[in-house]
Amino acid sequence: MKVGTGQYTYELIENFAQLPAGETFGVISRVTSDSLNRLYVFQRKDPAVLVFDQQGKFLNAWGSGVFKRAHGFKIVKDIVYLTDQADNVAQIYTLDGKLIKQLGTRGQHSDTGCEDWHVLPLRAAGPFNHPTEMMPSPSGDLYVTDGYRNSRVHRFSKDGELIQSWGQPGNSAPGDFHLPHTLVITPDGTLYVSDRANRRVQIFTPDGTFKGMWTGMGGPNDMALDKNGIFYLDEQATETSKAAISVRDGSGTVLARWEVAPTHGMGIDTLGNIYVALTRLARIDKYVRL
Repeated sequence: MKVGTGQYTYELIENFAQLPAGETFGVISRVTSDSLNRLYVFQRKDPAVLVFDQQGKFLNAWGSGVFKRAHGFKIVKDIVYLTDQADNVAQIYTLDGKLIKQLGTRGQHSDTGCEDWHVLPLRAAGPFNHPTEMMPSPSGDLYVTDGYRNSRVHRFSKDGELIQSWGQPGNSAPGDFHLPHTLVITPDGTLYVSDRANRRVQIFTPDGTFKGMWTGMGGPNDMALDKNGIFYLDEQATETSKAAISVRDGSGTVLARWEVAPTHGMGIDTLGNIYVALTRLARIDKYVRL
């Protein structure tokens, strides 16, 4: 089956990632690839990290007994940046699972007055209360979206010292967040932050100054950016549309869009292929760029 339009046309390969006989996926939170286009799957089951080759063959795994609730997982320059949502840490790993750095203290929640992520926190607070994603900027600073029970973006130095935080609970104004869920950072350091429950992407300078926003979409679960400055969004269903993958240019204009089954994570590789983690179907689909 082919999807997409124009130069963003893809061939669907269902059930791309093949587990060893007798094994099944848990709830898949994220999928992404490294510089060799090996596929990494971050799931809520031990082992938490599964690695597959370019043909979908299982290679190895790591992360058993380590993560309370897998959430964010990005690879930048073959370094892993992840978040353990429920245990309130953002961590940096090697590709083979060696811990490099940890931000936050396991089990220590900041005080936002929130116990149910479906409602807005009573107040914004410091790191962390159910963080969702971490990514490095070209400057080396680390940014963490936080998250299910907070409404903030935190900026750290490369050594892990908190530099600043911004954002407040809300549904409309610039800098309002209701579940900042993921982010991408462009080569000039601009941040594109998924404000999922508000169904928009907010855009900020490296120091948190608001620059603009994209609206008119399903809540963005995940985002990716390719070397040509093209954005890929994993959008939730809305009252009038099903879950979808959209391909957008740097101004947010939709270049291609197609419906998918409900998904929580999406990644791309260096060849322009797209990987989608289908949560209810417990599988990985691959869209091969044509």
